[in-house]
Amino acid sequence: MTDRLKGKVALITGGASGLGANAAALMAQEGASVVVADIAADRGKAVADKLGSAGHFVKLDVTSEENWKAAIREAVDKFGALHVLVNSAGIGLSKTVEEIALEEWRKVHAIDLDGVFLGCKHGVAEIKKHTHRLGGSIINISSISGIIAGANMAAYNSAKAGVRLLSKSVALHCAKSGYNIRCNSVHPTFIDTPILDKYRDRFGQEVMQQKLGRQVPIGRLGRPEEVGWALVFLASDESSFMTGSEVVIDGGISAM
Repeated sequence: MTDRLKGKVALITGGASGLGANAAALMAQEGASVVVADIAADRGKAVADKLGSAGHFVKLDVTSEENWKAAIREAVDKFGALHVLVNSAGIGLSKTVEEIALEEWRKVHAIDLDGVFLGCKHGVAEIKKHTHRLGGSIINISSISGIIAGANMAAYNSAKAGVRLLSKSVALHCAKSGYNIRCNSVHPTFIDTPILDKYRDRFGQEVMQQKLGRQVPIGRLGRPEEVGWALVFLASDESSFMTGSEVVIDGGISAM
């Protein structure tokens, strides 16, 4: 532990698995108190339990405004403040604009974009109360699909691109308001997390890694910690002059 996040309290949505769970472990390792928020209670509690006294679980449906209010209130009741919000909860859907049903479109946007909006709205309102000593940071997990489109990713492209510009708007609002809260978006490509399970189930682990890895100039999938350490940096005061930025972690895809 190097205490890069000592004294900070972080709330991480989608914390029960994948990038969220990895971020929770790394942030706790670096000295943060971490609220693991997820709709999956059993898995979320297991992640929080591994963090010991630094961890706490709250059940959160990111599409519910009342859930958001309650989760943030519980985080502050438990640890006394809120400094960092990581909006990591999300779902994927591979369908073209002709294939996708309106209900599917709305579900992807409700979780991937509306959930981030609600987190930013209520996160800013709380974090600004606690930034007199430590700077605040909101980190929104978008995707390389929020920058580069795919023919069969209509809803996902739309939602993740929305997260990208929402993050910039939040950053400018906080800066203009003098809140000492930064907001940045993160854009990973294929990371070996449960979000790829549909490909893993279809092809098997080795073939999946080969098929997806061929699309990445570096030649492989990303590892959760390769995103997680970027999240630690953005949560820390090391990134104190960085807001409204997009951190691309894509193995070179966007360079092509």
